[in-house]
Amino acid sequence: MTVDPGWTWRYDRYAPDRERLVEALCTLGNGRFATRGSAPECRADATHYPGTYLAGCYDRRTSTVAGVQVTNEDLVNLPDWTWLRYRCLPDGEPPGAWLTPDSADLCHSDVLLDLRTGTLTRSLHYQDPAGHGLRVSHTRIVHMGDPRLAAQCTSFHAYGWSGAVDVRAGLDGTVTNSGVERYRNLEGHHLTGHRTGFRPGGVAWLSCRTAESGIRVALAVRTTTEPACPAAESSARAGTVQTYRLPIAARRSVRVVKTLALCTSRDRDTADPLRAAIAAAGRAGSFPELRSAHAAAWQLLWKQGELYVPGEVGHILRLHRFHLLQTLSPHTADLDVGVPARGLHGEAYRGHVFWDELFVLPHLSLHFPEVARGLLLYRHRRLPAARAAARRAGAVGAMYPWQSASSGREETQEMHLNPRSGRWLPDHSRLQHHVNSAVAYNVWRYAQTTGDLAFPHAQGAEILLETARYWAAAAAFDPATRRYRIRGVVGPDEYHDAYPDAATPGIDDNAYTNVTAAWVLARALDLLDRLPAVRRGELREHMGLDGTELTRWEDVSRRLYVPFHQGVVSQFDGYGDLAELDWEALRARYGDIRRLDRILEAEGDTVNRYQASKQADVLMLGYLFRPPELHDLFARLGHRLDDAVWRGTVDHYLRRTSHGSTLSSLVHGWVLARLKGADAWRHCEEALLADVADIQGGTTGEGIHLGAMAGTVDLVERGITGLEAGPDGLRVAPVPLAEIPRFAFTVCAQGHRGVRVRVLPGRLAVRVPPSPLGPLTVVLPGERRFRVVPGEERWFRL
Repeated sequence: MTVDPGWTWRYDRYAPDRERLVEALCTLGNGRFATRGSAPECRADATHYPGTYLAGCYDRRTSTVAGVQVTNEDLVNLPDWTWLRYRCLPDGEPPGAWLTPDSADLCHSDVLLDLRTGTLTRSLHYQDPAGHGLRVSHTRIVHMGDPRLAAQCTSFHAYGWSGAVDVRAGLDGTVTNSGVERYRNLEGHHLTGHRTGFRPGGVAWLSCRTAESGIRVALAVRTTTEPACPAAESSARAGTVQTYRLPIAARRSVRVVKTLALCTSRDRDTADPLRAAIAAAGRAGSFPELRSAHAAAWQLLWKQGELYVPGEVGHILRLHRFHLLQTLSPHTADLDVGVPARGLHGEAYRGHVFWDELFVLPHLSLHFPEVARGLLLYRHRRLPAARAAARRAGAVGAMYPWQSASSGREETQEMHLNPRSGRWLPDHSRLQHHVNSAVAYNVWRYAQTTGDLAFPHAQGAEILLETARYWAAAAAFDPATRRYRIRGVVGPDEYHDAYPDAATPGIDDNAYTNVTAAWVLARALDLLDRLPAVRRGELREHMGLDGTELTRWEDVSRRLYVPFHQGVVSQFDGYGDLAELDWEALRARYGDIRRLDRILEAEGDTVNRYQASKQADVLMLGYLFRPPELHDLFARLGHRLDDAVWRGTVDHYLRRTSHGSTLSSLVHGWVLARLKGADAWRHCEEALLADVADIQGGTTGEGIHLGAMAGTVDLVERGITGLEAGPDGLRVAPVPLAEIPRFAFTVCAQGHRGVRVRVLPGRLAVRVPPSPLGPLTVVLPGERRFRVVPGEERWFRL
């Protein structure tokens, strides 16, 4: 096999302390389910953590924490289908020990992830003191063509001996959710009702269900060997084992292939998951056939969204895009699932859906609009739950949860553990109601980017209008300021969840929350004006919208309070009155101060007392809106936000942010790139390295950071290109970044698929593939408009 280093990710030695990171970054998935890149020889322990996760498969359990009963809903770790153990039986000698990557006889280990074909190969070379060598190679796929299938081919090669290899191939249903250390005191047993058995043709099966949600899960694995060999089959309550004794010699290798079919009661076309799984496993093709079809499916995906950036930056971006596509592929479009913040790669954040669509949907809308639409439908299906949440809070409209999972109810934990102090603390992050604006923003931007008018006129309109209704009611008029104010919230910063010494949680008038609320209200009014009269009438009647309410929307959208201090936008009202931190002293004492909140709490202090941010808060406005849009938005609110004020605001928060989130560096890099700031690349580079270098200190092994990965790709495609696809064409206004001087990518625009954009220093090319559609309009700075006809490439000077 020819290995292209630009399309591979490699670890050429075994290091137990980084194995969890390797497992996460070598996860394979197809948008429906994913399997961590763990060693098949090992069950879960302090070093290894096999995991298979099905999108949308959640279960709720109750635990006792600090004397309080709490309920959490988790993405469930499903039975391990990869498990396989082996040992050598040289002729005339006693059997050797069962071998694993942790065995003393391990001489070399190599893990190779082929991004082009979505294939993981783990190679191990063992040699015992007697000189007996064994090379083992595991090649694994999670099928991108048929989302029910996965396969693992293990080959054995003997060196300096002959005899047999004992192989045990199993299905392990004893797994629990225990992959995140700080969750280990919580109830993690989610599977029950295990049944196991065997069918002719080497098929072993395991069925179970989730404990509370009752999702029926069935796995069937067909195991074949070369040469063919009968299996000794045994089963227990929660697992199966097939044991083989395979003859081997120096020039006679042997092979074991496990082919998985995974079916559940969530599948629309499956009445009996077990019967469906057994049938699918039995009729699946050979490993070479499966691998070929799988590679072809990946080739099509890469073609639909090409991205070329030279050097190591391009190498990392390709890995990021690979993991995005494994989590959210075209198969996802038909599933009722959202954007899991940590992918399908681990159990951090319990597999919940936050606001990460903000960073993921822009890329999907440009390349896979049907997937973006499917993810927005997840939000629409949970609109009734959001309405109910608003009513319970004494509000109207729709109040989406900060953390969502299966039902759309609020899944944010009530207590969280500070690992530094060992204390369980109240968690107030559910007050991040700005997630409402994120959902509405995604609806509007999706429609603008794709030109899909059906969605904003139907489901999208309901989302946008109900979130606008919530914001208008949440804003209370303050006679003293003659402004509307939104109190008792938490902003994107997350550190500040209360005022110093306050008895109740929440802060007032978070600038990001208020400004985005004003934007939502303005867009809702715009949408009502644009809707066909019949649809507008339907919505107004269904929602009971009258002229008085719409007049309030208009008023609130223009008079929401935005605090300022010292000539810059304040993160929230009273922020400027907080104390300043001695940042250098903290860095000297602790080194890494990303999780400043944990450090200060362990000292008996609180970050609520200081001007300090975990991540971009006010500056998130500069991520969502280009400077002209931001200036217009503030002008609508009666404030002047010129370049000097915005630059001063950016500089103020740059010096007071600890970057305790992988999204922080991404947003700062994006904002600084737009401003042509000197430190733009430093932040962009940190965002690129966030997961591959695990800069958050061990968190990547618990699951990748999907928003940061997608955001770095989007940083190139939209950020430094200044690209916006919309009704008037493809707008391009590059902001050159010296470290990425040339790159190319393809997008969908005005119905054209595969529009190729190439950026070189001072030049830009746009190529529209041949099609019966009309010309594509390209808008350059200064409102210079050009038409590119299908089949043509045009170059422009910048």
